[in-house]
Amino acid sequence: MTHLYSRPLVTALLLWLVVACQRPVSSSAVYYPPKGDNWATITPEKAGMNPALLDAAVAFAKTQETTQMKPDFSTQEEIFGKLLGPMPTSRAATNGIILRHGYIVAEWGDTRSVDPTYSVAKSVLSTVVGISHERGLIPDIFEPVSTLIHDGGYDSEQNRAVTWEQHLRQTTEWEGSLWGKNSDFIGKEAFGRGERKPRTLQKPGTYYEYNDVRINRMALSLLRLWKKPIPEVVRDEIMNPIGASDTWQYIPYPTAVADVDGQSMPSVSGGTRWGGGLRISARDLARFGYLYGRQGRWQNRQIISADWVRQATTGNAVGPDYGYLWWLNTGNAAGGKKPWPDAPTTSFAALGAGSNTVWVDPEHDIVIVWRWHNGSPNELIKRVLAAVQP
Repeated sequence: MTHLYSRPLVTALLLWLVVACQRPVSSSAVYYPPKGDNWATITPEKAGMNPALLDAAVAFAKTQETTQMKPDFSTQEEIFGKLLGPMPTSRAATNGIILRHGYIVAEWGDTRSVDPTYSVAKSVLSTVVGISHERGLIPDIFEPVSTLIHDGGYDSEQNRAVTWEQHLRQTTEWEGSLWGKNSDFIGKEAFGRGERKPRTLQKPGTYYEYNDVRINRMALSLLRLWKKPIPEVVRDEIMNPIGASDTWQYIPYPTAVADVDGQSMPSVSGGTRWGGGLRISARDLARFGYLYGRQGRWQNRQIISADWVRQATTGNAVGPDYGYLWWLNTGNAAGGKKPWPDAPTTSFAALGAGSNTVWVDPEHDIVIVWRWHNGSPNELIKRVLAAVQP
C-alpha cells in the first residue's frame, strides 16, 4: 500500500494544528452562539487571556455571595415594601459567565437557574422602546407621551409634557399612582427602606430620580402602543431572535391589568422591587448583553439599530452616569467618579438589586454576567481585564 504522506510531513501538519488551536481568536471572526446549550467554550489562551489571572478572577467572584438578598427572599418587603406580585421561594447562589468575542471563557455556579433579575428588566424595556421607535410606533422619542397615549395618565399639567426620552433617562418627574404605588415613594409600609422624604417636583427633564413607579407607567404606555402583552413583544422581538432559552418569564402583578381596545391585558414592571418581574438565567442574560456588545446585531439580523445602541449608552447633563435605562461609566456624575474605575469609559451595564449585573465592554469585546454578588462589580471587572493579554 502506498503512503500518500511522509512521516515528516504528518509531523509538521500536527505541529501546525497544535499551534493553530492555541492561536487567539480574531475579534473580526464574529461568533454567535446557536440556540440551546451548544454555546462554544474556548480556553483563555485562545481568547487572548491569561488563564491563571482569569482563574483568580473567578475564584474571587465565588467568594462574593450577596448579603443583601436572602436565598428565600424573606427580607423582600423589609427592603422594598409591600409586595404586589409573586416571589420565588429560593434562588441560586452567586453565579456568572464571562464571554470574549462571544465565546464562553469562564463560567461558575448555576448559570441556568431562572431567577429574578430585578432592574436589569429596565434595560430590556429600553430595548422595546427602541424597537417601537424604529417600527414607527413612537415616531419621535422627544415628543410628549401624551401625543400617543390618551388614558388619563398624562393629562395633568405636571405630566402632559413628559416625553419618552425622559422616561428612558428617569427624568420625567411624572406624578401619580399606579398599581397601588405612588410616585412619591412616601410610606414605610409601601416602600420599606426605599421610603423617601417629601420634595417639590421639578419640571420634567430637569431632575433625575430612580423611580420604579414611573418606569411601570412607561411599560403601561408601551402596552397601549403594541396592543399585546409586552412579554410577547420581548419574546418575539428580542429573546427568540437571539436564541434565548424557553425558560425565562416576565411576570406581571396580578392587579396590573389594563383595558386595551376592549381586551384585558397584563402590564409588566421595570423590576422585581414589588414582586413579579423578569425571571431569567445568567446564560440568557449573557445573550442579551452580547447583543449590545455587537451593536444590536445578531447574525444576519439587526435587531436594534447601532444608532439606538449608541444613543441608549450615551449620557446627558441631568442624570448621573445613566443612559436609556443603562448604567454608564463616563465619569460624568457629580465628583467625576466612574462607577467602575478600572473599566473603559465606553463600558456600560444593566444592573439590578441582588446584585445582578450584565456588564458590556465593547473595547475588549467582553461581556460579564454576575449574579447574587455583594455589589462591587469593579472588583471582578479589574481582575478580568488584568487577564486580557496585549
